[in-house]
Amino acid sequence: MPREGNLSHWNRPIGLSRRTLLKGSAGLLVGTAAFGMFAGRAFAADQVLKIAHPVFTMDWSPMLGGGHAFRWNSLWWASPMYFNSKGEIQPYLFTSWEPSNDAKTWTFKLKDGAKFSDGSPITAAEVKGSWEAAAMPATKNQRVPQVLSGVDGYDAIANGGANSLPGVTTPDDTTVVVNLVASDPIFYMRIANHIVPIIQASKARDADGNLNIEWYTPQNGGVSSGPFKMASVDFDGGKASFEPNPNFFGTAPKLARVELQTVEDNVAATALLQSGEFNAHTELVTPTVIQDLGPEFSAGPIIPTGQHFWFNLSKKPFDDPKVREALVLAVDRDGLIKASFPDGPHMKADQIIYPVPGSEDSGFAPYAYDPEKAKALLAESSYGGPDNLPKLLFAGISSPARSVAAQYIAEQWRKNLGIQAFDMKPSQEEFGAEGNNVQIVRDDVGTRVPDAVSYLAGSIASTSSNAINKLGGYKNADIDTLLADAALLAADDPQRIAKAQQAQQLFHNDFAFIPWYHEAMSRWALPTVKGMDKNLDWQVAEPWAIEIA
Repeated sequence: MPREGNLSHWNRPIGLSRRTLLKGSAGLLVGTAAFGMFAGRAFAADQVLKIAHPVFTMDWSPMLGGGHAFRWNSLWWASPMYFNSKGEIQPYLFTSWEPSNDAKTWTFKLKDGAKFSDGSPITAAEVKGSWEAAAMPATKNQRVPQVLSGVDGYDAIANGGANSLPGVTTPDDTTVVVNLVASDPIFYMRIANHIVPIIQASKARDADGNLNIEWYTPQNGGVSSGPFKMASVDFDGGKASFEPNPNFFGTAPKLARVELQTVEDNVAATALLQSGEFNAHTELVTPTVIQDLGPEFSAGPIIPTGQHFWFNLSKKPFDDPKVREALVLAVDRDGLIKASFPDGPHMKADQIIYPVPGSEDSGFAPYAYDPEKAKALLAESSYGGPDNLPKLLFAGISSPARSVAAQYIAEQWRKNLGIQAFDMKPSQEEFGAEGNNVQIVRDDVGTRVPDAVSYLAGSIASTSSNAINKLGGYKNADIDTLLADAALLAADDPQRIAKAQQAQQLFHNDFAFIPWYHEAMSRWALPTVKGMDKNLDWQVAEPWAIEIA
């Protein structure tokens, strides 16, 4: 089935004919109700969450650690603990966590009587099995190192040389003991998310320890550990549905049903939300989202995730520090946020770390807007001025708001520095042969724990994917040392925060990015939907509390 994004394609999977469309505030207004997709099923219509999903998801495995389906992991899977929308850690399957004196060994206790949706017990052995399955290369979990890389034996299993974690032991059915290769005072925070949810590993894994194909689907007897269970999935039709888990060990959910339907076009999705045919969305990123759907639709707390434009220091002309500084100082970043999100919900970024301890009391000085100094720096650079610069290529320009932001930056460079040659595409691959020359990548960095050291370790440390790939192999030995030393200190140690602040300042001095915005974790739901507050991990923090008012 083709995957082009248009309204007629959205109509095909659910058997709708092309409709007459009228121009409106969102670009489209839809007339009669377009809801035949779940017709004939008995449920409480006022307690059904209807979600417009932006992509055809061909793998709903909860162990992928990312992607659009990951946003809904909390609906049907339990995690050891979780962060609420205020960033406060809460017990879930694990009710207690205790470190040894050196923080190399952690002991966790499970909730008594916890069960999977089929009524079978959730035991410590299933937790161990879940972590082992997630660490295996064949599972393709995108973010499992953030959770388990410090566990003894992780490297062997991640490299395909083993299928068990000797660092995880289970003295009894309700106790998990974790031995780490090094002290980690915040290990308990690392597992408080749905990157590695608790699955029925004893049935999901094959004889080699790998996960079976589509083991989680109802037709394959899949069970879940969260408040809902998958009731149906149609990969080609772009549909999935969930119903309450009758054996959930926590608070019983208020919703009678959750239904997801793929709608690839943002304008069509906006119109369908306006018409009331959907009441939530997985991720709707448009510059006019607040005008179209109201402030409450995208309201939410600022989370430790930032979207920025990163410079590849290995590519010309970004190998010259004066060029980099000129390009940063030539952009009015107040204007940038107003152009891309004129009414919010996101917040202008000046630094990387935010809103974590240490981000508001550092005396940090943001980049200035200084076109005259920028022009002088470019003239002093090894390139001598705008005429000698290569074409500047932007990648990661994959939504309307991102396109507006990139175009604004290019216009600032054109107006203030005389630079004329630009090109922008959603991905590096779409440049074809030119892809190897991409110098600017729009991408996010963030952390799954409210900690400045972890935030920077995943974004500017030389071992981070961001430094290796987006920043072109960026390495600052002083930054690496500061972050390594800080990681050994307790979460509330002032020196842990101070070292992170020093590391961020060193990176700031290298002029290697243009800060854009700190992300509001939007509800992406109409005002009638209550309890949709999300956490720093893009998950609905307490999905059992969702209800339709």
